[in-house]
Amino acid sequence: MIEILDKKNCCGCTACMQVCPQQCITMAADGEGFTYPSVNMQECIDCHLCEKVCPILNQGQPCEPKGIYAAQSGDEKVLMNSSSGGVFTVLAEKTIEENGVVFGARFNEKWEVVHDYTETKEGLEVFRGSKYVQSNIGNTYKEVKVFLKQNRVVLFSGTPCQIRGLKLFLRKEYDNLLTVDFICHGVPSPKVWRMYLEETIKYWRKKSASYRSVMEIKSVSFRDKCLGWKRFSFSFTFSIIDKHGERKIISSSEPLEKNVFMRGFMSNLFLRPACHECKCREFRSGSDITIADCWGLNKVYPKMDDDKGYSLCIVKNERLLGIISTLNPLPIERDFIHKYNRSCFVSDIMPVNRTRFFELIQEGKLSKLICNYATFPDKSMKTILVKIFNKMGLLPVIKEILGKL
Repeated sequence: MIEILDKKNCCGCTACMQVCPQQCITMAADGEGFTYPSVNMQECIDCHLCEKVCPILNQGQPCEPKGIYAAQSGDEKVLMNSSSGGVFTVLAEKTIEENGVVFGARFNEKWEVVHDYTETKEGLEVFRGSKYVQSNIGNTYKEVKVFLKQNRVVLFSGTPCQIRGLKLFLRKEYDNLLTVDFICHGVPSPKVWRMYLEETIKYWRKKSASYRSVMEIKSVSFRDKCLGWKRFSFSFTFSIIDKHGERKIISSSEPLEKNVFMRGFMSNLFLRPACHECKCREFRSGSDITIADCWGLNKVYPKMDDDKGYSLCIVKNERLLGIISTLNPLPIERDFIHKYNRSCFVSDIMPVNRTRFFELIQEGKLSKLICNYATFPDKSMKTILVKIFNKMGLLPVIKEILGKL
């Protein structure tokens, strides 16, 4: 029987719930908005399958990549609607062309993040772009198994722990399964996301008082490239009915360091407890490929930097090398990942004020609370001095004098 005594020992992948032959495990949300398994003891038959599929109890081994590359989709529309270089879409379209099925995270009608699947290229659009909220997996592991047994090609994308959970759930390798994860910073609370949405809608309704109260969210982007890939923005698009009954579209966009939700996310303020001691880093998920932003490319290969985004492709399955080769990829050294994508190997420490944040969290005061406790952007004296000296053109001189600032 699965039993969670410490919340850091559950990543919320739902593998235990989906594998239970008695269906006696449900996922219940705690006060922070994260779900954990709850077992109906009267129905449990002590088969221990739930324990056998748990990524925390059954940790994978570190994997040595077959190749590491920087790559970019040649489709301009796909590139600009993707968080990095659009490689996920390239892999997904290849799967669809083989009469396959693609699973990924999308927003539902309530703007909650859920896992779903599509069998068409048109359906891939909702899966593009990062979504910094823990997704509701639902019963997608079971759905994957059904498609695999039908000999359909399946691509499943998710966090490293979700991939590890799927692999353990299936309990065998499938040649027709392709798993894609990403370098994960950690997953934010769905509850905090819901509260942020509600506050944002109330703010815009108040600001647009001359309009009728009918307002709908039309789109959300955590990684809008309107200011470029490196300085991405958080953006909303709303539909509002004005006083004449006509529909108006309004948009809101804020740079990373200005948006309240992103400041909290980057401060690790409302990540799942397990993310601070993640058991799936160091390529332990068993995925076929890990994709991420190729941060640092502008410093190492400045001529390649068009500020539209490049994907870092960490390939662990040789059969993917052929697909990646069609994108004119640039080989990358392993040390590059250590330097510019430390989340691949190291979990961020839980903030000392995290517990206090969730104790005080309440409707209508979320944004103020995040601003009080967020540590991003860095306001340390060193950071301030670096910015001042850089503007004055003195930074290179000071670095030369001190060796290292």
